[in-house]
Amino acid sequence: MRLTSLSYLSIIGPLNEYSFSGTVVRYSLFFDKITLFFFSMKSSDKHDKIIRAAVKVFAKKGFFSARISDIAKAAKVADGTIYLYFNNKFDILISVFDEEIGKFISQTKKLVDQTDDPRQKIEIFAAKHLSMAKENKSLAEIIQMELRQSHKLIKEYRKTIFSEYVDIISAIIRQGQESGVFRKDIKPGIAKRAFFGALDEMTRLWVLSPKPPYDIEDTAKQISNMFLYGINAK
Repeated sequence: MRLTSLSYLSIIGPLNEYSFSGTVVRYSLFFDKITLFFFSMKSSDKHDKIIRAAVKVFAKKGFFSARISDIAKAAKVADGTIYLYFNNKFDILISVFDEEIGKFISQTKKLVDQTDDPRQKIEIFAAKHLSMAKENKSLAEIIQMELRQSHKLIKEYRKTIFSEYVDIISAIIRQGQESGVFRKDIKPGIAKRAFFGALDEMTRLWVLSPKPPYDIEDTAKQISNMFLYGINAK
């Protein structure tokens, strides 16, 4: 039904200078919120595009050889747009670590929490870690290459992010020891590095090899089994 000016007035009531002013203010605030909402969505989209582009560029060219203009071109934005979201190239790299690797750690934790069996948790962790080389090779390359750089900022960040990640393994081992599944004499701090080292070496093989010689699923199972046979309680 089409509202006439009279029927509209009957709904909202008679307008005077005060009610009209209040209505204008309310509508103005409403449209300001709508504008801010869509601007935030657009801003977030560009931020994500830049991060995804940076992952590909860093993996292809290496962090130190990559330029801001390379990332802008891959993201299909102007060079200056990058600086609206990031201070410099290091800021982009740290954001990649925070967001992409942080997301991966969060996913891994959720997966291992789906079972109470510490042996299954070990297998799940191995499969998830090695799946990165298959599902997101660019991110795997950045972890392999850039997190091994000697720059102070990267070294400091490496301590934080990988402590959180490999601590998932040590937590599983402690749980297994408490439940009598794993040997009590195993030191979780040593075991987590040994297990992660085996997975990391296989990931490096897949990242560097154009045709990996081993199947990811089978490799995850074999590494898990070798590790579990060594720490299982007799």
